Amino acid sequence: MAFRRSTQDEGAGPGGLAQDVVDEITWYMREHKISRADLAASMGVSPGRVSQILSGDENLTLRTLGSVVAALGARLDLTLGDAEGSADLG
Repeated sequence: MAFRRSTQDEGAGPGGLAQDVVDEITWYMREHKISRADLAASMGVSPGRVSQILSGDENLTLRTLGSVVAALGARLDLTLGDAEGSADLG
């Protein structure tokens, strides 16, 4: 997943990545005019559950993330690279 904004700008805390993923999902939904109710119906869950997932406060599991992406009819691309200024681990 190529984020539309750098994850390095956020504090690299444990919730930063989850919030970035939620931000990407909400961006995708806005661009494709998909409402939370639409997503809930596609996932077979309540709109309240979608609100929990998209709150950014929840620790998203890969299974939940996969369900969201599949329900959106989207594709998730994940790229791991060196952080600026990070030391080599070898």
